[in-house]
Amino acid sequence: MLLKKNIPVKYVVGKIKNELLLVAVYAISIALFHRFFPEYRISIPIAVPAILATIISLLLAFRSNQAYDRWWEARGLWGAIVNDSRSLTRELTTFLDGGDAACEEVEGFKKRFVYRQIAWCYSLSQSLRGQNSYIRSIDFLVDEEVKFTRRFSNMPNSLLKLHGLDLRLAYKNGWLNDYQQVQIDGTLSRLCDAMGKCERIKNTVFPVTYSLYIHFCLYLFIILLPFGLIEFFGMFEVPLIIAIAAAFLLVEKMAIHLQDPFENKPTDTPTTAISQTIERDLKQMLNDKHESEKAAVQPATAKANVYYIL
Repeated sequence: MLLKKNIPVKYVVGKIKNELLLVAVYAISIALFHRFFPEYRISIPIAVPAILATIISLLLAFRSNQAYDRWWEARGLWGAIVNDSRSLTRELTTFLDGGDAACEEVEGFKKRFVYRQIAWCYSLSQSLRGQNSYIRSIDFLVDEEVKFTRRFSNMPNSLLKLHGLDLRLAYKNGWLNDYQQVQIDGTLSRLCDAMGKCERIKNTVFPVTYSLYIHFCLYLFIILLPFGLIEFFGMFEVPLIIAIAAAFLLVEKMAIHLQDPFENKPTDTPTTAISQTIERDLKQMLNDKHESEKAAVQPATAKANVYYIL
């Protein structure tokens, strides 16, 4: 994922350098042919490529909008994953209470649950990109959990099942009441829903025929354009054709990259960076339990003191 605001021109041009090279060779060939063989000069009305350009613009606008919608939906889903991961950790750290007798056991339970959620984020990120789901997530799992997940082809789904099993255990041990158990289960259901929607985007292929139609119209436009401009610009048509072709090719290339937000490309949704943010926030929420409880009490005390003085 490109996280810098200033994208190098070399990177942008590099995406279409082969196409631009062919367009330049073709435009130069047509210009030289008209110059050295004027008796075979061919020209067509400029309105013909202009009509094609209008059609291509409409097709590219539609495709770009659809591609951006897919990319933005993917980003929105990962934003929801961030929120639900924080909510899950907050619910675990504030709801679970086993009393003084089971305090150490409950704290270990919370840590294992939260670390498994961090592993879930990393495994989902890697899974959507077609990479090994264990690359980073295995660092946050215990050996029994790793053995359990290897029985499944979908590692993120197996981790959600472990979440559910632990939630049932906490409810049976009396660490959660009925309402708290339902609340946490609802958070897990939202995480599962976000995972399914991401997989839908990943596995839904953009219509191939639509791409073929755009390619056909675009190449026909580039082929006809020199014959419409040669009468007006002569040899100067070459840079003009290259510039016009580059504009159309870049828009098409942008749409192609945006339509697949989980293909490990620079235009991808930054799932790894988002997972790192989730890891940082969840660890802070888990490790700063006592400090946060102390901070939550202080404002109320201060308010009471002010009221007493008044």
